Amino acid sequence: MQLRILRSDLHLAQLRTRMPFRYGIATMTDVPQVYVRVWVDVDGAEWHGTASDLLAPKWFTKDPGKAVEIEIDEMLQIIKIAMQFANGLTAESVFGLWQRIYTAQAAVANSRSIPPLLAHFGTSLVERALIEAFCRSQGRPFWQLLRQNVFGVRLDQIHAELGDRAPGHFLPETPLDSVTVRQTVGLADPLTDAEIAPAGRVEDGLPQSLAASIESYGLRHLKIKVAGNLAQDIERLGRIAAIVQAGIPTGFGFSLDGNEQFQSAHEFRLYWEGLQSDSTISAFLKRLLFVEQPVHRANALAKEAGQVFADWPRRPPIIIDESDGAIEDLEAALALGYSGTSHKNCKGVFKGVAHRCLLTQRTRAGSNRVLLMSGEDLCTVGPVSLQQELAVLAALGIQSVERNGHHYHAGLSQFPAALQESALKHHPDLYAAPRGRWPAVRISQGDLQLGTVNRTPFGLDFTVDLDAFPKVQ
Repeated sequence: MQLRILRSDLHLAQLRTRMPFRYGIATMTDVPQVYVRVWVDVDGAEWHGTASDLLAPKWFTKDPGKAVEIEIDEMLQIIKIAMQFANGLTAESVFGLWQRIYTAQAAVANSRSIPPLLAHFGTSLVERALIEAFCRSQGRPFWQLLRQNVFGVRLDQIHAELGDRAPGHFLPETPLDSVTVRQTVGLADPLTDAEIAPAGRVEDGLPQSLAASIESYGLRHLKIKVAGNLAQDIERLGRIAAIVQAGIPTGFGFSLDGNEQFQSAHEFRLYWEGLQSDSTISAFLKRLLFVEQPVHRANALAKEAGQVFADWPRRPPIIIDESDGAIEDLEAALALGYSGTSHKNCKGVFKGVAHRCLLTQRTRAGSNRVLLMSGEDLCTVGPVSLQQELAVLAALGIQSVERNGHHYHAGLSQFPAALQESALKHHPDLYAAPRGRWPAVRISQGDLQLGTVNRTPFGLDFTVDLDAFPKVQ
């Protein structure tokens, strides 16, 4: 097979959240959504694919002193660099094209001191658009091409210990037909309707408070963000525990997101022991699934973390997220005692696939601790970014996935009518428009149904008209 990337273009949409999303040091209200489109020649026939993501402030580079406008410009520039590298590239497989783009992007990042997480955000957008174009050329869904390794994935090029085995050796035989929504509880989110001031009430028909979301969606899993202030977090977690006890009688689980609020693993251990000292919170923590990235990325992979973990055998499962910027970071984290990592498409599809395979390999080999890969969210909004990520998570077999785009955005209301109609027509199991409103994600009994996602090339069964969005030069 011969593949050649012919050209690409970049489009931008401006979105506004339905309520503020506070995570760590950032609060998202207005945010651009970028679209990358790539044209690919596959054995003499031309195909195109699209990828999309939000340009989320203060996530790729958590610099409190940098203006959001500068961060957005940096993200756009790194995406353009990846697109420039991609144009004209040839290879015999999709993986081969990705590998060449990744290598070139890494070289630029090293020369300009660009953090890997930011640099490969650009790589991942081109990668996803390329994957969609190839899936369409084959007329087959992502999970099938991945299991049968039609993408030409070389796992040993990412994790040497996986050898010459293909992804199908490690991944489920069939994708998940549904996933459990682990809805985010942001730091500014109201916990009950009574807390919402009249001026802050959102009148769009979607639930706004945690209690209303549990009742409306039938939620069973939550992702709770903590501020790192022990007294403040104990008070808030106690109120959340009471709401959960009343609204989710059985089957409840949650993760804690540390948001890099702690400067060292030792500092987080003291915080954790403080949580455990409160009887109400200690009982609540028995439903904990894992803790996500509590230590700031500057120190998370330092030797100190390994020393703290070695002396803390009864620690909770702790995974990395923002620290998973470069390919080698997961192996470094596992060596220190972390329990795994997260998957987000913005960090890379093939990298995430290889990480999942590595964790499965080590689990099968009898690891002395639970190893896991979680599904997390960058406030992804449908239809492109949400459905592509769901397609990957289903193929990887990740059951509990953080979703918050449905909570902080008013469905597909900010998109053209034609796009809304296509989403409802082609993905009726994933979207609904009650009372004639715009389409919103259909969450029933805490789950998302993925039937149409798994049957389509890369999660999406129609083409998005990017001419509706301004082109970026």
